Amino acid sequence: MDDLAKQILTRPIQLADQVVKAGDEATINKQECAEIKSKTEKLAALLRQAARASSDLYERPTRRIIDDTENVLQKALTMVLRCRDDGYIMRLFNIIPAAAFRKMISQLENSVGDVSWLLRVSTPAGNDDGEGVGYLGLPPIAANEPILCLIWEQIAVLMTGSPDDRADAAASLASLAKDNPRYVKLIVEEGGVNPLLKLVKEGKIDGQENAARTIGLLGRDPESVEQMIQAGVCSVLANVLKEGSMRVQAVVAWAVSELVDGGNHAKCQELFAQNNVIRLLVSHLAFETVQEHSKYAVVAGRATSMHHAVVMVSKTSASKENLPALQEEEDSENGIANHLPNQMHSIIKTTMAMKSVKSVLGDEDRPPPPSPGKIPEKSYSGISKSFSPAHQSRNASVTRGRELEDPATKAYMKAMAARALWKLAVGNATICRVITESRALLCFAVLLENGDEETKYNTAMAIMEITAVAEENADLRRSAFRRTSPACKAVVDQLFRIVENADAGSDLLIPCVRSIGNLARTFKSAETGMIVPLVKLLDDGEPELAAEVAMALAKFATEDNFLGKEHSRTIIDAGGSKLLVQLAYFGEKGAQIPALVLLSYVAMNVPDSEQLAKDEVLTVLEWASKQGNVMEEEDMEGLLYEAKSRLELYQSRGSRGFHV
Repeated sequence: MDDLAKQILTRPIQLADQVVKAGDEATINKQECAEIKSKTEKLAALLRQAARASSDLYERPTRRIIDDTENVLQKALTMVLRCRDDGYIMRLFNIIPAAAFRKMISQLENSVGDVSWLLRVSTPAGNDDGEGVGYLGLPPIAANEPILCLIWEQIAVLMTGSPDDRADAAASLASLAKDNPRYVKLIVEEGGVNPLLKLVKEGKIDGQENAARTIGLLGRDPESVEQMIQAGVCSVLANVLKEGSMRVQAVVAWAVSELVDGGNHAKCQELFAQNNVIRLLVSHLAFETVQEHSKYAVVAGRATSMHHAVVMVSKTSASKENLPALQEEEDSENGIANHLPNQMHSIIKTTMAMKSVKSVLGDEDRPPPPSPGKIPEKSYSGISKSFSPAHQSRNASVTRGRELEDPATKAYMKAMAARALWKLAVGNATICRVITESRALLCFAVLLENGDEETKYNTAMAIMEITAVAEENADLRRSAFRRTSPACKAVVDQLFRIVENADAGSDLLIPCVRSIGNLARTFKSAETGMIVPLVKLLDDGEPELAAEVAMALAKFATEDNFLGKEHSRTIIDAGGSKLLVQLAYFGEKGAQIPALVLLSYVAMNVPDSEQLAKDEVLTVLEWASKQGNVMEEEDMEGLLYEAKSRLELYQSRGSRGFHV
């Protein structure tokens, strides 16, 4: 600001000197001109002081205040020049009312107050009382917009205050940003982003936490997010997630979720992925999660090499060189070693275990190999770097620091990491693939069972978004949600446990129901236990839940699902047709339409069902086709017509009996 401030201040200082000189030459209204001269001399002294301290001046208020001051001095010079004795005739035409002098003197006093405030606010660390910055008061320029000057003051403290003052200023800005969206724009426009990011990088823990919270609140405005991206917010937050205090990291994870949710969605996702944020969040999610829950490593009565290796490596912190010994121990424990044909078999198994550990634990030396043409190289930038002993020592120190954190902080960290992954996963197949190829799915399964309420909800939402992407992306669905995958099985088991046991008002039900619907194409025809709990929820009584259940079941019964007929029979056998008829007749509109859609799919798949005839489904569909609110819905007319046509081939007698 040094050179710029001097340029801004040059003209007002020159004008002030001219006003003082003209005041000495005045022959008319000498008393008033003398008072103007006195005020101007005081103002000139302050302007020169500002020029000497130009390197400390805060640019935004400096421009505004100096521009106003220059206008006032220009008017003062014009007025004083009119007070010179240029003859009787000129005196007659240059009569100046007394009120004009009073107004000019008041404006000069206001300029003195503004420049004095500017000097105080730009050098808050210069206070000698040792009591911090304190309240600096509002300058006269703040009369019409006091909040703007309050924001100026807090940003100035962020730039030059003591560590404690900077932390308090960040908290004040967070409070303002939370109260009003307009204040968010003002904070960003007045240059608050860079000092906040600097505080996140260099401040004390309280200051970092407050600054990260403010950044998250600013991230709710899309235009502000764009400016923060240009200021480098993504790399700053990534560095904190890598090496900061867990208290700060938890708030940073929340800020990441807010930036992605409120800003330029795709651009934020891409930049955070490039800065390795996905991997860092998964690491926080897995800390003290995976290694404590080995039951997910057991499938069909024996340990799989992948998840058994995960548990054993997590418990013993073994290096890669010890993996052969670990494998021998694993084989011995499972009674396998005595049945190996030869030593080569053991070597092959050991190699497979090593590969599994790399893919599941997110090995530091190399990332999981991306599918050709699916994942850009930039999504894995920074992942495949080798780590020096000093880096490994620093990581060990960070891990020890995390272990000492209190349980509440650890729980909050997991909740915010899950929330950030939830927001980052929305609609992005690349990020979803990175998440699913790490330990995240296994962590999700554990946290759905044992996390606190907030963690469970954020985890359920993350799974919902990932499965929504997988529903549309066959490659992701096949790689991440194979029914033979232990991690996938663990997640699905937890989803159905929640669907079967959760209370009707649970916030987890809807995201879990949606996730199951998104995975409908992955279930086999024999897995009827996956559908029955959903059918029971149709009788829950909550219209929103009933609608979600009907939409999820429709994905099982749709003709796009090659097992649609088998799933439709399961829905009928579980009593679904009767419940759907009730929803179609008596349900609210939100649940009525999904119920009719599902009923139509079931009717098209199993038109010869005797149960559909007993429940008078054909009659229901004919009634629905005459309802105006139903026919307004897109594609409903064609769907109802097709369902009725197929039913009429087998059930033309309607309620009088079943006919083939």
